Amino acid sequence: MKNRLKGKMLSWLALFTALSVVGASIKIPAVVGSVALDVFPALLAAVLIGARPGAIVAAFGHLLSALFGGFPLGPMHILIAGEMAVLVWIFGGLYKNKRIIASALFVLGNAFAAPLPFILLMSMGFYVTLVPSLLIGSMINVIIGLLLIPRLSGLIKTAGQKEELK
Repeated sequence: MKNRLKGKMLSWLALFTALSVVGASIKIPAVVGSVALDVFPALLAAVLIGARPGAIVAAFGHLLSALFGGFPLGPMHILIAGEMAVLVWIFGGLYKNKRIIASALFVLGNAFAAPLPFILLMSMGFYVTLVPSLLIGSMINVIIGLLLIPRLSGLIKTAGQKEELK
């Protein structure tokens, strides 16, 4: 039974990561080419299958998005993937009881807090130029997530209930 649950979780992770790959190919115009719709599947995963799996999807989703964009920030994408994982994990933990706070923290964290290291690594000008696209991208990703979570939660529960009956 335990192996069956591990296999099921791996399947969910693969599905949501594949959705991140699709989202990664939908770019939002930005100074850096890796702002994309790659995080909403991670937000879905964080709420529907757990905060930790959502964080894993977020990290892989960002790395794949950066790969498709040609890794414009080089190894700094590893830092960004970690930041995305933490932000999605927080979103997943808060969503059930505090949707608005979870959404606002994700948007503000992704748009303003996550790029702060780039002030030291690049420049204040780079940070200021990057923030508007990150803000728009974060808002779009959260809105898509908020629209899809209630619609998909029934589907995932139904699939889980069918699995339990077998």
